Amino acid sequence: MEIASRKADLYKVGFGAPAQNDQIVRDAELALAAIFDQIEDDLGPVTRGIDDLALVNGPASLPVAVVIANSLLQRYGVVAVFDPKMSGYVVSASSSPAMPVGMVIPA
Repeated sequence: MEIASRKADLYKVGFGAPAQNDQIVRDAELALAAIFDQIEDDLGPVTRGIDDLALVNGPASLPVAVVIANSLLQRYGVVAVFDPKMSGYVVSASSSPAMPVGMVIPA
């Protein structure tokens, strides 16, 4: 997708069946690994740079958010999370000087 003239990959998250966080974080890690394995099966190895942007949108517990961020930061230079109060994505982790932490990318 494109947002504010930037190419980005959107990851939608949400709650599933009721469970405890110790199980949910394992499930989230497996789900993300499956997504990235499928991408590599379809496209081959994918190399991304420090300006590549991952957007996260949807509710998640704090432990799950950390698993998501860790997984995405292994593949993207910038991770931004949607904040409905700001009507945009807040850069929450970044290796890119062009998109510093705290920058709001309008939705």
